[in-house]
Amino acid sequence: MALQRKAEFVGKVEQLYARPSRTHGFEKAPSGTLNLLFSGPEGDCHAGLTRASDSRTLLLYPRNTAIRNVRQITLVAPDEMQDIALALGVSHIDPTWLGANMLLSGIPDLTLLSPSTRLQFPSGATLVIDMENAPCMQVAKVIVQHHGEAGWNFVKAAAHKRGLTAWVEREGKVAVGDTAILILPPNRIYPHG
Repeated sequence: MALQRKAEFVGKVEQLYARPSRTHGFEKAPSGTLNLLFSGPEGDCHAGLTRASDSRTLLLYPRNTAIRNVRQITLVAPDEMQDIALALGVSHIDPTWLGANMLLSGIPDLTLLSPSTRLQFPSGATLVIDMENAPCMQVAKVIVQHHGEAGWNFVKAAAHKRGLTAWVEREGKVAVGDTAILILPPNRIYPHG
């Protein structure tokens, strides 16, 4: 018996983004397609089979320890970007400011998807959700550049709306306009945590 189940709705890829290097900033540029390899989006600065551990993993590893890269791709949703902008009192939040790779509509509460959720695209390319991407001051600094002092409230305004990180389970191309089938894992609460 399969534990996973298909959601009754599908997502739609509204835009894709990539940047080969972070040496000249955090923001990524729009792209019509992404070639998803096991190492992540081809040509993107977050691709790689491994990454250096950071503040998110200090409980487990010293900073800069080589670990598996399950943060190859960042996904955000247009409705959540609007919610963040409204909370900040600004006109808009551009997904490029968040270092996003994919703007995905049609999935309610995208950021709240459980780890191990799969997103499958027409090419067969499949992403596995790692976890919620916590808001950070690095993004707040970018928003301040565009909207002034309101950007300093980003961390609070973006709680549970900042998007998700994911890794490539099956290779393939993804294009703007593609659908994304959502495969949900069992939804359980661990009773001893």
